[in-house]
Amino acid sequence: MMHPNNDSCRLLILGATSAIAEEAARRFATEKAGFCLVARNPQKLKAVAEDLRVRGARQVEAISCDLNDLTQHADLITQADRMLGGLDAVLIAYGTLPRQEACEHDRLATLAAFETNCVSVISLLSLLAEYFEARRNGLIAVITSVAGDRGRRSNYIYGSAKAALNVFLEGLHMRLRGANVSVLTIKPGPVRTPMTAHLPPNVLFADPRTVGTVIYRAMRSNKRMIYVPWFWRYIMLVVRLVPSAMLKNV
Repeated sequence: MMHPNNDSCRLLILGATSAIAEEAARRFATEKAGFCLVARNPQKLKAVAEDLRVRGARQVEAISCDLNDLTQHADLITQADRMLGGLDAVLIAYGTLPRQEACEHDRLATLAAFETNCVSVISLLSLLAEYFEARRNGLIAVITSVAGDRGRRSNYIYGSAKAALNVFLEGLHMRLRGANVSVLTIKPGPVRTPMTAHLPPNVLFADPRTVGTVIYRAMRSNKRMIYVPWFWRYIMLVVRLVPSAMLKNV
């Protein structure tokens, strides 16, 4: 696992242009961490890389890649390992929030949502598990969602993809704990980011800077699972206990 006092950690971030991932990375940059950043948009990737260098990162490498292309995953991890001289931790921070109604009338859109939010992540996790298991050390942190805690009418397609990912991460944790490898499942509630821009805002929406900071602290403390903000743990506890008939329009 990544020791809290290892200030010069080597960190692979998949979905590095995410507002949440960017804020977490800034915290590590002040500790002179080394980074390999992966995202689709090369212009945004370059801007994030420059920002981290200014904030103190000792090394920043960038790879432009579509993570839905499963054939690139093995080479991607090999390349990141070579660039940084090894990896101490990985943060998986990418995903999409599909429009529920559109997916209900388009099975291909539904499958695409699962490909991005679940299948591609599991592909990467399978390779990363082998990588860290062989080295008997490391941390794998993955941003999922509170939506995966209960199926609901309003977002069951997105939620079911995250639910499958959550179960996979739970089993992965059990597999890797004997190899000194931590698996951190991160469950945010709604966050004010471009991904949620089409949703009506409310008081439960969190600021990405706050969420990123909490993720950084959780990675440093080797936690197993966190809700962000913390109160979502109790909101989702209630949601899981509510009878299905009372959730039919939620």
